[in-house]
Amino acid sequence: MNSVASALTGPSPLSLVDSLRRSSAPAIDPKDIAKAKAAAEDFEAFFVSHAFEGMFAGMDTDPMFGGGEAEQMFRSFLLQEYGKKVAQSGGIGVSGMVQQQLLQLQEVSK
Repeated sequence: MNSVASALTGPSPLSLVDSLRRSSAPAIDPKDIAKAKAAAEDFEAFFVSHAFEGMFAGMDTDPMFGGGEAEQMFRSFLLQEYGKKVAQSGGIGVSGMVQQQLLQLQEVSK
């Protein structure tokens, strides 16, 4: 029973593998990290703006204070800016995953 309890309280095999991978991984240039972060944030802004387009697709323009062809024409620009602001303020979690994958791919290619 003691061997089972000690095995359960010790470090997991996955954490050991992860620590070995991190210790043997080459250092990544800070410029590459900044570029990966910017690319991931841009991707998240694009993703969110397209999600907003789906949400706003069935909405009509406000007849009292808006409407017309101009509002329909410039709605996509407004939704792009909404997407950028959502991504800049932390987003929905897509940019972190994309950045992590980009950095992992850079490690493999070196």
